[in-house]
Amino acid sequence: MQLIEIHNLEFAYTAEEKILSIPEWSLNTEEKIFLYGPSGTGKTTFLEILAGVLLPQKGMVKILGQDLASMSNSERDQFRAAHMGYIFQNFNLIPYLSVEENISLPCQLSAVRREHLVEKNISQEIRHLCERLGILELLSKNVTNLSVGQQQRVAVARALLGKPSLILADEPTSALDYDHREKFLKLLFELCAEYKTSLIFVSHDRSMESLFDRSLSLHEINRGVK
Repeated sequence: MQLIEIHNLEFAYTAEEKILSIPEWSLNTEEKIFLYGPSGTGKTTFLEILAGVLLPQKGMVKILGQDLASMSNSERDQFRAAHMGYIFQNFNLIPYLSVEENISLPCQLSAVRREHLVEKNISQEIRHLCERLGILELLSKNVTNLSVGQQQRVAVARALLGKPSLILADEPTSALDYDHREKFLKLLFELCAEYKTSLIFVSHDRSMESLFDRSLSLHEINRGVK
């Protein structure tokens, strides 16, 4: 089953520079894709369109059969909160919240995510995720006191809480060395498999691409930036 369907997508910040022009593209449920390309080729823009943060000027983007452009801004926000997790390059953790409070945010914002919890127990699910990620002892700590690797795992737990259908990851391993990146990815894959979550992982570093189900250059599907 296709989780994402794209047809004749076009996006540009200015009339002179078309960033994305994608005739057709799709992602299957539970698929893990490595999307690569040099900086400035539209990778983050592509993720933001998939998340419904940006809307294309032309074409259609369907997630779970829903056309994002047909929704209001509020409906897109609710849809994103219900069905997508986002792992940012700089993690975007809330500095004045504890680890547990940061992780719980998706289920505070979305009733759909809360419904997916075992016995609808947020604390129980957070503890399960943190135990798998090796950060159980950090739950009460402030996120500003964590190492980069620990912050990364908090961001993953937050993205996965409530079993979203799709994880969008924008260069989240850029601060790690190769050994730690590979170990982190294998753990992320295990959790995505457990939660039946699809993954789009964006990077310019191709050393990890063999670990994914499918590897794709943005240039292969994009007729925009060359």
